[in-house]
Amino acid sequence: MASLNVGNLGEFLREQRRNAQLSLRQLADAAGVSNPYLSQIERGLRKPSADILQQLAKALRISAETLYVQAGILDERKVDGVEVHTAILTDPALTEKQKQVLLQIYESFRKENGHESGRGESGGATAQETAPDAREADGDPHAT
Repeated sequence: MASLNVGNLGEFLREQRRNAQLSLRQLADAAGVSNPYLSQIERGLRKPSADILQQLAKALRISAETLYVQAGILDERKVDGVEVHTAILTDPALTEKQKQVLLQIYESFRKENGHESGRGESGGATAQETAPDAREADGDPHAT
């Protein structure tokens, strides 16, 4: 039986709350939980349910998955950006140019934060490679 590491969860929640510049009371109100209950979670005295974690994540504007991982409910996934690339490249609501720009921004943030490219040498195609005519389609006079 896996035990929840509620101490680390509480520390993580406190850090996220402070980063969001919210008081304990403000976060409790936004998440729909009592002030004492949230205090007990932050101090590692209570194990919140997945529903409570979801409410807290929404109030903190972070993913519920992040809190589930911190609570030991989910294992941290090692996807290294591959799912992000796939989601962007397969989204029918985006133009090819938008896909290119999103991927460039995403990779620049990863690089800035010290992470290798999600594509690296694994051979995945970039938006540039999958849509070489995107510049022409968008009316770029410098397109080749």
